[in-house]
Amino acid sequence: MDFSILYSEAERIMGGDEGTSVSRLQRLCEFLKEKAPHYNWFGFYIAEKGRRELFLGPFAGEPTEHTRIPFGRGICGQAADSGEAFVVDDVSSASNYLACSIRVKSEIVVPIFAHEREIVAHEREIVGEIDIDSHQARAFSEEDRAFLERLALLVAPDVEALR
Repeated sequence: MDFSILYSEAERIMGGDEGTSVSRLQRLCEFLKEKAPHYNWFGFYIAEKGRRELFLGPFAGEPTEHTRIPFGRGICGQAADSGEAFVVDDVSSASNYLACSIRVKSEIVVPIFAHEREIVAHEREIVGEIDIDSHQARAFSEEDRAFLERLALLVAPDVEALR
């Protein structure tokens, strides 16, 4: 998979003045779910302002019952709490995994930080996360992670606008 092509298209989707933050993020979810075969569920969780809780934002894939996740709970909550990306190669071996579908085998969660405000790493504010589920075990490579961390910087202003 050519992540540079995916990123260029993501820049086009996010860079336009067309639509709202929600509509741009929704188009991005649908695009990446369609173009990356191992991205079976692609979505954003938004950090609620003034609370240590995430709420479900735009996504593409099967509906989920996990519309609110406290920091620290599940892989998404763990990533929000620590400010670090998490790759789970086999969700059946993760004791804190919140099951969304029996078909999910692996997951990657990448935090999104407030856009260019904080300078010191430990002071960065989490504004949301990219969450991806795959029906394949060990689906996510270091290239996926690097692409998604770069994508998190690109989408940060629109994610922050949803808070």
